[in-house]
Amino acid sequence: MIGKDFFQGKLRLALLAAGLLALAAFLFVHFGSGEQKPAYQTAQVIRGDIEVTISAAGKITPKESVLVGAQVSGQLQTLFVDVGDTVAKGDLLAQIDATIAMTAVEGNRAQLKESRASRTQQKASLDLARANAERAQMLFDADAIARADYEAAQAEYAIAQGRLAAIDAQIERQTSTLQADLATLEFTKIYAPAGGTVVSLDADEGQTLNANQTAPTILTIADLTVMTVETDVSEADVLRIKDGQAAYFTTLGDSTHRWETEVRQVLPTPEVLNDVVLYKALLDVDNPEGQLKSEMTAQVFFVIGSAKDAVLVPITALQAAPDRRQRSEAVAGSSPQGGRGSFMQAEASETASPQRDASRDAFRAARETYPDAEIATVLVMDSEGVPHPQPVLVGLKTRTNAEILFGLEPGQTVVTGEVQIERSSANDNRRPPMGGPTFVRRG
Repeated sequence: MIGKDFFQGKLRLALLAAGLLALAAFLFVHFGSGEQKPAYQTAQVIRGDIEVTISAAGKITPKESVLVGAQVSGQLQTLFVDVGDTVAKGDLLAQIDATIAMTAVEGNRAQLKESRASRTQQKASLDLARANAERAQMLFDADAIARADYEAAQAEYAIAQGRLAAIDAQIERQTSTLQADLATLEFTKIYAPAGGTVVSLDADEGQTLNANQTAPTILTIADLTVMTVETDVSEADVLRIKDGQAAYFTTLGDSTHRWETEVRQVLPTPEVLNDVVLYKALLDVDNPEGQLKSEMTAQVFFVIGSAKDAVLVPITALQAAPDRRQRSEAVAGSSPQGGRGSFMQAEASETASPQRDASRDAFRAARETYPDAEIATVLVMDSEGVPHPQPVLVGLKTRTNAEILFGLEPGQTVVTGEVQIERSSANDNRRPPMGGPTFVRRG
């Protein structure tokens, strides 16, 4: 009996061990082999607008501004305007003390009167000398006077003519001086050279202005109805910016409002700041309501390209075309790393099709239509959830979206990333939290 029970215990132990081995094999096959069907992140192909821009910071200034200065020296007696006032061309802006200028005008006028009186006297002397000369001529012709008396009368007439000419020249000189003094007197009144808004006052009432060396600035008038955005563009981007190119900008005070404009000019001479080469791009914009102010900061966007109602996919959907080695390994059911969870595994589902030649012909025709387009590959999900590679022609690209010129239609589903289940290695006895697998998002 003892021997029979002993053998029965041994048999039960052997059966228990075989069951444990079978269970371990089952768990290994289903959870430890690493053969997992990949899960993909996907997105739908849509229609929408796309725009590619270059951004730069800028400063808003009036397009036209005038520094109004003084042409004469003197004390600034009165300012008739203040900052923010709107003036028209010809309006009186300021008055400089005119005492010295008025005195000079009065003195020149007195000298001119004196010269004109002297001319009247000299004109009478000339008339008398002419009469004496004519009488001497008749007496000399009648041999009634000596030649010396005749010549003396002729000389007096010539001298009288010269004196009258000198007085006339003096009168002209004094008239010119008087006109200059009158202009100086007029310059004591400062008039607006152009219409606009007074944006700054650089002198105060009572201040003495010295215009002998440089013209002192009294105020600045600017036309605020048209503003200019001065933008610093780096040398890496300046070659893509041309005159007349579309652009828009926003301000710090209202980032939601887009001011549409275009590039007026790119200045040829750069500014170098800390070894950084920057070029000035000028953009004009109408400002009829005066919302834009001087020295505002603007964020400018130069439009490189744009498309309306275009076919769009996320930029992460674009994949590089696989090489021949990857294609053959994918068809064989393995990847270069020995796994089966990569994007290129989708090529295993690519089989021969009678429509392939027609598709290739259509693709070549599209290449001729869009010669500058970029060639890329996307993975398109079929009705069974299997991704298939699809060559496409890519147009505009931003950081988030890409324009598809050929190869996709709105409503299709494309792969944008892959979710892979990572398992612990055979030598790692640590278990994941809650006893489940670890998910890692890729793409």
